[in-house]
Amino acid sequence: MSKPPGHLAAAFPWTGRQRFFEPGEIRLAILSMLSEYPKHGYQLMKEMEHRSGGMYRASAGSTYPTLQQLESDGFIEAEIQSGRRVYRLTRAGRKELASDPVGVKRIWDRAEACEDWGQAMGPESIWLWGAVGMLIKESLRAAERVGNERVREILDRARREMEEL
Repeated sequence: MSKPPGHLAAAFPWTGRQRFFEPGEIRLAILSMLSEYPKHGYQLMKEMEHRSGGMYRASAGSTYPTLQQLESDGFIEAEIQSGRRVYRLTRAGRKELASDPVGVKRIWDRAEACEDWGQAMGPESIWLWGAVGMLIKESLRAAERVGNERVREILDRARREMEEL
């Protein structure tokens, strides 16, 4: 699947991708979160959901095997606290995390871009999606007839009016 143009990728951060995390990124995200302070698996899953505004919901099936692998690799260690396995970063884990600062930034920039969308996707706003879909459809049709610039002017004006509400 090809990636969308930059302006579409910014507006719809999930377009052009089948998954929130690229291969290997969940490892990096977990290491990054554990660099802040020790956490248990459920905390990590909820934090990933929170940071993405609910657009990504980590499953136990992706989180716990990743934690096991990170522990096997010596990047994290676990101890039982109040009946839960709490994970902390090791020295090797900090070194691994420091080896890809660009990757860490890319992950959290993507999550931040999704945060606004997740907040706007509640049940109270679901009725708007039909109207938005029709607006997109008619915008594409009109662009074929009169060109992108005219349609963009109209959409920009509508966006500004919405921002003023």
